[in-house]
Amino acid sequence: MSRNTPAVAFREAAVRLGAHAVWSNLSVTVCEGEFVAVLGPNGAGKSTLIRAILGLVPLAAGGASVLDRPTGAARSEIGYLPQRHGFDESTRIRGVDMVRLGLDGARWGVPIPWLRSERRASQRVAEVIHLVGATAYARRPIGELSGGEQQRLLIAQALARRPRLLLLDEPLDGLDLPNQASVAALVRRICTTERVAVLLVTHDVNPIVGYLDRVVYLAGGTGVEGSPAAVISSETLSALYRSPVEVLRASDGRLVVVGTPEAPFVHGHRHGHA
Repeated sequence: MSRNTPAVAFREAAVRLGAHAVWSNLSVTVCEGEFVAVLGPNGAGKSTLIRAILGLVPLAAGGASVLDRPTGAARSEIGYLPQRHGFDESTRIRGVDMVRLGLDGARWGVPIPWLRSERRASQRVAEVIHLVGATAYARRPIGELSGGEQQRLLIAQALARRPRLLLLDEPLDGLDLPNQASVAALVRRICTTERVAVLLVTHDVNPIVGYLDRVVYLAGGTGVEGSPAAVISSETLSALYRSPVEVLRASDGRLVVVGTPEAPFVHGHRHGHA
């Protein structure tokens, strides 16, 4: 797959859940090595887009391909990190074993250490743990680790099978700003070094906007894609919401979106402390 070959290509796609139209006329293209954020207010269909890419939600109209195949046909080449809310402090599984589940999670039985395939698997686990910068704490129980450390190990788990496409659903949720920026920098590095296409769902674009190639913004039953500057603009968002929207840049460089019917949290913490 070359740089210009789409890992994800949706063409005038639509999804309905029962009688509810989630979005329609949506065209999205994500190529190898690109870092693309999926933005929009609650209920706009961001997680539904991820599920549609995985083939878990059928399209009601339009067309789509993922890694040059129909949706759902390439899951073995997709790394997926779903929404989560952290591990309880009592969770005793070690980080390294959590990462190993990315290789063995679909298999019965236990690893057999003396097999050549087992040695290769152990090498791959060590490789991805090093890639995400988690070697120093990977053998500790994951419940003892910080949110940022846990997230790095979960990204390592999603990378264990050498995916060509990585889907991250709200990986920054619950992390403080330094950890959000750290995870964003890690994802950018993965795009560059591993040539993985990444779609990351988030409510707050500010910690990651400097690392992005493009954004997909869902609102008003449809969506647009483009560069962050082109999409997160007064003109584009006003057209999406069919209502006046103003995009401001604060003195610290953060983007502030005002005037939307339901403000997407591209300007502050999603739980209300602007």
